Amino acid sequence: MNQQVNVVKVDGDQLRIEDVVSIARSATHIQLTEEALHRVRASRAMVERMVSQQEVVYGITTGFGKFSDVMIHDEDVSKLQENLIMSHACGMGDPYAVEVVRAMMALRINALAKGYSGIREETLLQLVELCNRGVHPIIPQQGSLGASGDLAPLAHMVLVMLGKGEALVNGKRLSGKEALSEVGLSPIRLEAKEGLALINGTQAMTAQLCLALYDSRVLLESAELIAAMTIEALRGIPKAFDPQLHLVRPHPGQQESAKRLLQHLSGSKRTTGQGELRVQDPYSLRCLPQVHGATRDTLEYVWTTVARECNSVTDNPILFTETGDVISGGNFHGQPMAFAADFLAIAMAELANISERRTERLVNPQLSGLPGFLTENGGLHSGFMITQYVAASIVSENKVLCHPASVDSIPSSANQEDHVSMGTTSARKLRTIVSNVTKVLAIEYLAAAQAIDFGSGDLGTGTARAYEQLRRVIPRLHEDREMHPDLVKAEELIHQGTLAFVTE
Repeated sequence: MNQQVNVVKVDGDQLRIEDVVSIARSATHIQLTEEALHRVRASRAMVERMVSQQEVVYGITTGFGKFSDVMIHDEDVSKLQENLIMSHACGMGDPYAVEVVRAMMALRINALAKGYSGIREETLLQLVELCNRGVHPIIPQQGSLGASGDLAPLAHMVLVMLGKGEALVNGKRLSGKEALSEVGLSPIRLEAKEGLALINGTQAMTAQLCLALYDSRVLLESAELIAAMTIEALRGIPKAFDPQLHLVRPHPGQQESAKRLLQHLSGSKRTTGQGELRVQDPYSLRCLPQVHGATRDTLEYVWTTVARECNSVTDNPILFTETGDVISGGNFHGQPMAFAADFLAIAMAELANISERRTERLVNPQLSGLPGFLTENGGLHSGFMITQYVAASIVSENKVLCHPASVDSIPSSANQEDHVSMGTTSARKLRTIVSNVTKVLAIEYLAAAQAIDFGSGDLGTGTARAYEQLRRVIPRLHEDREMHPDLVKAEELIHQGTLAFVTE
């Protein structure tokens, strides 16, 4: 029986971040629409006309970068494109994860499907088939300045289309030629403009942003549910989440976070009223809507920006078939993505910052009113003492990573390309930060459940489910045991989205 394969129809205009993630992580296939193929053919005809008429057009009949004033003879137009890929495939460092590579391929296919780049239909279909048949080029992570596009990473992607470079196929690392043969494909030959069309774009940084954004949305919802568990463990005051309070400072994210916290705590017998045990909670509890809400607003801004980029033309030069214009510009410049990645990195790091402070309150008997380090026999057992160290270490690492890469620039190509975005560096750092936030939240998740075990009374609608999810796989800590496996399990629950939207 043939296994059903999900398909995303790609037309250059309607690719969603969720589609990119599905292609990247679920082996979803790509299918180009007829409308997209019609535009691709029209754009290609324009290139062939310019070549036949020997027009002077950047990257088609001229060299690249500083060599843009060097004319290329007709017989060398094809060789120029292959040389471009060979020379630009000079990345360094560890390879990108397969999910990043697949996202990169999907985004580049969508950009080319818009019909402004002059690529041949058969060349574009070769890239589609690589993705659909599970041929994943080995792409080093280091080497992109984030302007003139992600040249080095995308060049490594294209090498495999030519039967060069290396790729993973079913977990095996093969030469490009072997990888194509493994799935029944043959190398192609690039024609005029095609090498430039394939590598001049922001797809390496945007691919990482799509994945980080999707994970960040899951993390934000998880963070609020875990925080609600901590509120119950510490007998917190939910009055601070009253809608009246947030109507008079009407930031949408703040209002939404307060609403979700109240949903998670609905029906709880573990919280306390204002003035019963204390007049107000510390900031790490009381200011949750303000802190998490600011992250929520940032995430929505970045989501909108990246969604727009997913369906943008980031090539150079750009061919306008309706007017016949060929315009050399700077749509490849990654500044919008660089700012977005740096902004989101700061916002996500704050989820970990405030989470670690809540973990400290849970394990510190002077702040919690609970047994020290949440262990029944303190002294003989250390309980959760060192897990807070780990959270503090990871939070401090994130603070270093949050320095914005986008404030930097360095000239290249003999000063022709004299301002660059560093957006790919921003996106790489963001992915590390998001992973780190998951780890810090996993520590709070375990600590909050352990603290809840020392109390009594019904948990809230959402927090009860979150507690039960954890206890299905991780038992209560009665005496010291190796904590690493527990933390990894909690981290995986969060990453899988187990806690996201748990009350809905």
